[in-house]
Amino acid sequence: MLLPVVVYYVVFLYMPMYGLQIAFKDFSPAKGIWASDWVGLKHFVSFYESYYFWRLIRNTVMISIYELVFGFPAPILLALLLNEIRKRAFKNIVQSITYLPHFISIVVVAGMMVDFLSGDGLINQLTDLLGIPSVSFLIAPEWFRSIYVSSGIWQGVGWGSIIYLAAIAGIDPSLYEAAKTDGAGRFKQIMHVTVPGIMPTVIIMLILRMGTLMAGGSLEKILLLYNSTTYETADVISTFVYRRGLLQMDYGFSAAIGLFNNIMNFILLVSANAVSRKINNTSLW
Repeated sequence: MLLPVVVYYVVFLYMPMYGLQIAFKDFSPAKGIWASDWVGLKHFVSFYESYYFWRLIRNTVMISIYELVFGFPAPILLALLLNEIRKRAFKNIVQSITYLPHFISIVVVAGMMVDFLSGDGLINQLTDLLGIPSVSFLIAPEWFRSIYVSSGIWQGVGWGSIIYLAAIAGIDPSLYEAAKTDGAGRFKQIMHVTVPGIMPTVIIMLILRMGTLMAGGSLEKILLLYNSTTYETADVISTFVYRRGLLQMDYGFSAAIGLFNNIMNFILLVSANAVSRKINNTSLW
């Protein structure tokens, strides 16, 4: 039963590591990986000295921080609220409504954002009726992060709450009975029983999230929403790699940037795991 999983990881994740060497070569498809000229750390130095380096780092970190601050707690709060609903029919309706956006394609979600937020979109039409000046949301750099993160929360909050609802279901009911005996109301039961009960799950999910901090969100979604006027806040490392590697066919340089990005994510993951293990004895390994 384990064999298909092992084969998948070997074929699609470990074997492609062979191609990482092009990050240290002036790769030419005509010459191939082995025959391409070795340039050492040239691509890494060029990336560090480029005009875009600090902008890419800033944008990547800022989008990830926005997602961490606003997106990470959202499914936790939704799970806590759903757990307090006593009418099963209403609870099922709320869960269904919040789960459904997860099954909508990113392309469709981006299209909805464009339709709603364009110059003549639904939002601006409503604001015009109220006498509020319209805003070109999609070409305003200051709006990109808010649009990206809020649409991501809408799409993923319901699905993300499932794991926390499962963690809540695993809490011993006798703990709630003991809290009631001690005079704890609903809010205190949440704060002193439910939250501590799901905290190990929250920490594990936080550690995993830290391992993608330098990913800067979904590449596909950013590509669908950003444009040249929003590069100042929307251009992240992954989108720069896409443009430089696939559009400009500078494979060695883009591979070096991608490798740098993955190394940073690995360092953040290991560091977050070590800190968590030292503070509260909860860790991935």
